[in-house]
Amino acid sequence: MSIWSTISKLIATIAKKGEQLNNIFQKLKTPPQKTVGFTIAVIALSAKMAKADGIVMNEEIRAFRQVFFIPKNEEKNASMVFNLARKDVAGFEIYANKINKMLYSNTKVLEQLLEGLLHIATSDGKYHPAENQFIETVAKIFKINDPKLNVLKSRYLPSEIINPFLVLGANPNWDISLIKKKWKELVRECHPDKYLIRGLPSEAVVLANNRLLKINEAWEMIKKMKS
Repeated sequence: MSIWSTISKLIATIAKKGEQLNNIFQKLKTPPQKTVGFTIAVIALSAKMAKADGIVMNEEIRAFRQVFFIPKNEEKNASMVFNLARKDVAGFEIYANKINKMLYSNTKVLEQLLEGLLHIATSDGKYHPAENQFIETVAKIFKINDPKLNVLKSRYLPSEIINPFLVLGANPNWDISLIKKKWKELVRECHPDKYLIRGLPSEAVVLANNRLLKINEAWEMIKKMKS
């Protein structure tokens, strides 16, 4: 049975029994249910991110589809999870903890997921204080420290003065050669082609493109400042 078939059956059970979405995690203990639980947790966390400021905008729904690939024939099941979760923000910590428990040793994936949530939060051109609180709480659960969180935020927050050193995670006092080395490392790590080689869908490359754009903009700014 595929992951999506299992999700479909779980959603049907939820609808029939009137269960809360987060209750199903008590039943998801063995493969493939663990994978199903993770999938539902990511969708639900994304939906609650969209709801954090009180209104789920179409831009936020589109942003979710950009960073979380859903097979065309399974969009109905994914939408059911999303719609159940977006009714309110309550309980988002449950999903964040679920994800962290499964990925605690993979910091990079957790950072990418948080970046996806930032993409959803800022897709309408605004960043509400409630959205910031949501992001900071998830970051704390993911054990992502403030310096790293600030780097991720600097790539997404609208109407913010860009701090190029923050974007690169570089110290302004570093020699230009050291900053250049840091820039090259980030370009290699974040290049969209690397994501395509891994077999990720083209939709998921949106984040990589945005990340690379910000990184290159920061490097160009620093070069001008240091010249």
